Amino acid sequence: MGQRSGRQGTSKKLEMALRETLKAEAKVQNNEEEAEELKAKVQRLTSVFGVADLKNEAIGLYNVGHSCCLNSLLQVFFMNIHFTRILRRITVPLYAEQQKKNVPYQMLLLLEEMQCGKQKAVYPVALAYCLSAYKVKLFVQHDAAQLFLTLWNLIKRQMKKPELVEELSDLYTICIQEHLACQKCSFEEKKNSSMLTLPLPLLDSNCRMLKTLKDCLQCFFHPEELTGRNMCFCDQCGRKTPFLQSMKLVHLPQTLTIHLKRFCVEKAAHIHKLSHYLPFPQDLDFNAVLTESQCQADDNEKADWQYDLFAVIAHSGSISYGHYCAYIRSLTECKWYCFNDSEVCQVSWDDVKCTYGHSNLHWGETAYLLVYMKKHPQWPYPGV
Repeated sequence: MGQRSGRQGTSKKLEMALRETLKAEAKVQNNEEEAEELKAKVQRLTSVFGVADLKNEAIGLYNVGHSCCLNSLLQVFFMNIHFTRILRRITVPLYAEQQKKNVPYQMLLLLEEMQCGKQKAVYPVALAYCLSAYKVKLFVQHDAAQLFLTLWNLIKRQMKKPELVEELSDLYTICIQEHLACQKCSFEEKKNSSMLTLPLPLLDSNCRMLKTLKDCLQCFFHPEELTGRNMCFCDQCGRKTPFLQSMKLVHLPQTLTIHLKRFCVEKAAHIHKLSHYLPFPQDLDFNAVLTESQCQADDNEKADWQYDLFAVIAHSGSISYGHYCAYIRSLTECKWYCFNDSEVCQVSWDDVKCTYGHSNLHWGETAYLLVYMKKHPQWPYPGV
């Protein structure tokens, strides 16, 4: 009797031990599977996301000869996952000399150095020397809007794959339809044109300061009468006549760059900076800003015209001596960072709003380029 109960007790202990062992093995297996899944996810994400994402710290760029303008633009390019996805698929030039002069390849090398390095900042020397071969010089005060156009055109021209060129164009290119109508007859001319930035005036036709970004957009698309010296030749009338010129919006890209024209040309070709207060929203819906007559697009196109603010390139100082930095929102963390050459720090939306400008602070920081991104991007992986 006692022996049988002892055997039963031992059997139960063995069963419990076996059960615990199986549980432990299952837990280890689950942990290994979870670890492998997490590792695979991180590898997928690091192949598509920007520099400051999935890192303990964002990476800065050292100033190598008044390169603050170049550094700010590069950070905006690199933090844009749609751009880096294109950049990673370029054709690598075969020979060392070709590689040194290839802008997309040098940008890719710099991006890899920033993502793989452990230092707080890296030197963009190789890319800077590469750009100097195309008259983008160091120790020169660059204009961010002009340098953006120069960089973008060099990238596009040196990409060998036609499908990448097409993707790059789709990512950044705005399509506008220009209307010219003679005011003396029925002659009308329409012409489609592409642009990389929307160059918005900060003053109206009477040189009064515009107060909001919405005002600037409406002013840009407002019809303008071409009279006096600005009259155009009309083939139908056979002479110069007054014309009505208007712009209609046809297509907006995934990444929309708005150029706030803060540098104004006065009489005697004197250029001065407009530092007045001009707020801009975090959310921008073009359907709420423009009228039907200012658009030349179907409903499917216009349904996609809702944007979130992604980056602000700000300028401080004067026309002859200034400094650029970039405020960029991380697409994975939804946090704002300030990229000021080698110094990078997390900031708040209130810090970004400090770039609205102030009439009494002519040397203060003011937004110069606004970069908006469509609200509903096609993410590469579910749940991201």
